[in-house]
Amino acid sequence: MTPPGPSTTPPAAVPGLLAGLVDDAGLFPPTSLHMADALRRHLADQAARHPMLSHRFLCPASRLAELRGPLSGGQRVRVGLIADTGVDGLADALAEIRVDPRLEIALLEVPLAAVPGDEKGAIAAVRAVTGGLAVPSFFEPASYDRVARTVQVLEGDEGLKLRCGGVRAGLFPSAPSLAGAIVTAVAASVAFKATAGLHEAIRHHDPHTGFTHHGYLNLLLATGEAAAGAEPYDVRTALELTDPGAVIARLRRLDGPRVRRSLVSYGSCSTATPIEQARELGLEEG
Repeated sequence: MTPPGPSTTPPAAVPGLLAGLVDDAGLFPPTSLHMADALRRHLADQAARHPMLSHRFLCPASRLAELRGPLSGGQRVRVGLIADTGVDGLADALAEIRVDPRLEIALLEVPLAAVPGDEKGAIAAVRAVTGGLAVPSFFEPASYDRVARTVQVLEGDEGLKLRCGGVRAGLFPSAPSLAGAIVTAVAASVAFKATAGLHEAIRHHDPHTGFTHHGYLNLLLATGEAAAGAEPYDVRTALELTDPGAVIARLRRLDGPRVRRSLVSYGSCSTATPIEQARELGLEEG
C-alpha cells in the first residue's frame, strides 16, 4: 500500500496522541501470519520498543495452545485475549494464561455475537467467568444498531470494541454509523478500541478490494471532535476527510491524552505500516 504523501512542512507531533496506539493483530486478515511468524515479528517489535506500539499480542482463545508452543522459557508476551469461543472455554483460556509465566493477560475482547442472550445477559455471563479479572474487558456489539444497548450495561473499566472493516463489504460501517457509535461511547465516558480495516492513516478507497477504508488518524480526529462536544455530523465529517493536510491540521488542535482516554487502541495486522505512515505525515513519536 502506498502511504499518503507528506506535507511540505511536516507538522509537529501531538503529544500523547499516538503512544501505544497499535495492538499487534498479525494473526488476522489480510496478513494472517502463521503463529510462528507472528510471534517472531512481535518479539522483534518488543525488542525495538517503538512507542507507537502497545506491545499487546491479539490472540484468539482457541489458539492459545498454538501460541504457547513456540515460546521459549525466557520470552514473555502480553496477550490481548479474544473470546472467539464465547463463554465456553473462556475460563480454561484464562487459567491457561494464569499458570504460564511466559504469558500475561493485558485485556479481554468479547464478540457478543458469540454469546447467547441479550447484551445484559451476555455480559453478565462473561462477568461470571472472569470474576475479579483485573484487566479491561471490551465488548463488541453484534451490530452497530446495538451499540447504545451495549453501552448502557457496561460497568467499571469495561469498554466497547468497534469493528471498522473486515474481509467483506458488509463489515465496514458507514461513516454515520461509526460516528454515532463514537459519540455514544464518548458521551457515556466509555472507552473503546477498534478492530479491522484500519490499514492506512487516512480514509481511502482500495482498488484491489473495492472497499473504502476508514483511516486510523480519521478515527483519532473523530474521537477528538466527539470529546470536544461536536455534533454527530461534525464527527462524521472527520471520518470522511481524505486530505491528509486537513486531517493533520485538525489533529494538531487536539488534546492527545484526552482523546486517548476514549480511544484506547486499534488492532493492526501490520505493525510497520502505521509507524511508516505517521513518519511520512510528520506525526511519528519516536
